[in-house]
Amino acid sequence: MTGQGMEIIRLTPESIAEETGLEPGDLVVAINGEPVRDLIDFRFLESEELLTVEVIKTNGEEWILDIEKDYDRDLGIEFSAGGFGNTNHCTNKCVFCFVDQMPPGMRRTLYVKDDDYRLSFWCGNFITLTNLGAEGFERIVKQRLSPLYISVHTTNAPLRENMLGNSRAGLIMEQLRYLAGAGIEMHTQVVLCPGLNDGAELKRTVSDLAGLWPAVSSLAVVPVGLTRFRHGLFPLRQVTREEARGLVRWVHLMQQEYLHKLEHPFIFASDEFYLLSGLPVPPAERYAGFPQVENGVGPLRLFRDEWKKVEKGLPVKTPPLKAIIVTGYLGGKILGPVVARLNKITGLEVTVKSIENYFFGQQVTVTGLVTGGDILKQIKPGETGDLVVIPSVMLKNDENVFLDDLTPEDLATRMGTGVAVANGPRQLADILLGSPEKAGRL
Repeated sequence: MTGQGMEIIRLTPESIAEETGLEPGDLVVAINGEPVRDLIDFRFLESEELLTVEVIKTNGEEWILDIEKDYDRDLGIEFSAGGFGNTNHCTNKCVFCFVDQMPPGMRRTLYVKDDDYRLSFWCGNFITLTNLGAEGFERIVKQRLSPLYISVHTTNAPLRENMLGNSRAGLIMEQLRYLAGAGIEMHTQVVLCPGLNDGAELKRTVSDLAGLWPAVSSLAVVPVGLTRFRHGLFPLRQVTREEARGLVRWVHLMQQEYLHKLEHPFIFASDEFYLLSGLPVPPAERYAGFPQVENGVGPLRLFRDEWKKVEKGLPVKTPPLKAIIVTGYLGGKILGPVVARLNKITGLEVTVKSIENYFFGQQVTVTGLVTGGDILKQIKPGETGDLVVIPSVMLKNDENVFLDDLTPEDLATRMGTGVAVANGPRQLADILLGSPEKAGRL
């Protein structure tokens, strides 16, 4: 019996694993002779009905368990370290890398550049494929790790090598064709850098990727994000309002073309482009199921559609409440009409506070990059009223902290007022109109 194995951290009560005598701390080494390297291996292998599981107990004993089960029943095992152990790090030196633009002195995890195909499949993280060798490609195909999320940026090989700072970056079309031929679904993105991969280069990229439809099933175009910490880095500039307007209009024309050819819009502009350009957001059907909503493509449409439903059920009157909703610069544009309608409810007084991003630089306008420290600096004493509402996008989901490590509890203590976190219009209405218990205030 060889291999390091995966350490069990928890067992589901009355599960198969518990019944066989497995315990936290035991190592699952192999299943049916195949090594268990990570959670993907384990889930892939445990789906069989007949299993031979190799285990190393905490006392060093080696067990071999023969298990017969229904194919849809799992063993009831949770693993440590999220089930993936060490992630594959990025080997690129992208000219637009956001991590390179981070200020010093933050927690170490914020400087980690992952480029791990396993996390692309499992979590939807975008990868570049530049650090993926033959073994990785073979595993993707064998285990059907689909869909994958791939940062393409450009299909021009020399340009991609320069933009990513990696000589392997030029292999992208060869790699995509291989995955497409194996039936792997891919969602792709272009981080648009004015003067580099826009214009004719973007048209070429879109054409090349659409040629791999339906394996390449979507392409998102997102604007480059620049902070004030770009000293000594490649000279880049932000997308202008006029460029955003041109991009949005062009994307709409391309969508019409692909709806005719593919019966699918294929290419999407991120919400930032619509907010920057001031052009209308498309209807929900134009987002074709919202395949890249986590990439900022479509949350604005989902928000507005949900708000329409919430608005119909709003009361005429509510107990007195003075609240402030904090958001980023772009978020302020979204919340304006919402707050205007809420303030028609007798007893409710709501204001929006658009926080300028002093931490990363005022050119950073998205709500998700607002820090707790900037909120504290820009909300004056007595301005908070009874309650401060924070959009959930400002917080890291698994840790409930801002990027600067402050928590909503920290804000509540230092501002001396209630704080609540809202995830969308429905929860916002519940917070403002419901009981304190329902609102989940801190």
